[in-house]
Amino acid sequence: MIDLLLSKQAFMSDNPLPPGQKSSDIFPRFGLSQYADRFPHTTDKIIIQIGGDVEEFEIEEEFASLPRTTQTSDFHCVTTWTKQNLQWEGVKFKDFYKTIVLPRTTNSDQIKFVVFKAQDGYKTGLLLEDLLADDVLLADTLSDKPLCISHGAPLRLVAPAHYGYKNLKHIYRLEFYTESKKVKQGLLSFMDHPRARVAKEERAVGGLGWFFRYLYRPLIKSTVKQFEKALQNHQSNFLQ
Repeated sequence: MIDLLLSKQAFMSDNPLPPGQKSSDIFPRFGLSQYADRFPHTTDKIIIQIGGDVEEFEIEEEFASLPRTTQTSDFHCVTTWTKQNLQWEGVKFKDFYKTIVLPRTTNSDQIKFVVFKAQDGYKTGLLLEDLLADDVLLADTLSDKPLCISHGAPLRLVAPAHYGYKNLKHIYRLEFYTESKKVKQGLLSFMDHPRARVAKEERAVGGLGWFFRYLYRPLIKSTVKQFEKALQNHQSNFLQ
């Protein structure tokens, strides 16, 4: 598995690999180990709660009315593997924000930070200015098929300029704030860089980005196996 996962260049991509990244032949279900056995409870419809320093409301049918777009982009895991040329389809975050959120926001000129919350309990955050980039999507389709559980069903963030841990899966809630928030607490807080830009190797808070390559990379093989086993168990239990 690890030999298939990492290679110098699995195939040619329009984008060169960023510093410290190696191309992957597979796109595994992956994340922090404590989330391996956590799964979304709803995958057949998109419902998004909005809150924070803006009016509380819920989106369902409105999402389907937004203009759709497709893009091909690379996914960069902070642990140094990259899956290239993924074909995503969904709604541009900037269209979602301008069409649905802004009309219900009285302090739109003050919003600076967005917290994303997932059905499995994971959460992360990004600056609004990063999310308004043209290649940031709220995606519900991968390779012309609806997202599966492994890749974020029913809705996920796709932000190619930022490491995978910012590309939250199983979205159910977005919170818009007038100031940045510290999303992670305790021992894991060092892992959550406020921007996590791939080009700058912002792999963690503090320290040199290249150092964390060697800290994270040995964890890849065991993490892939753990998440594969958890998914197999989940699917088996679902069929029973």
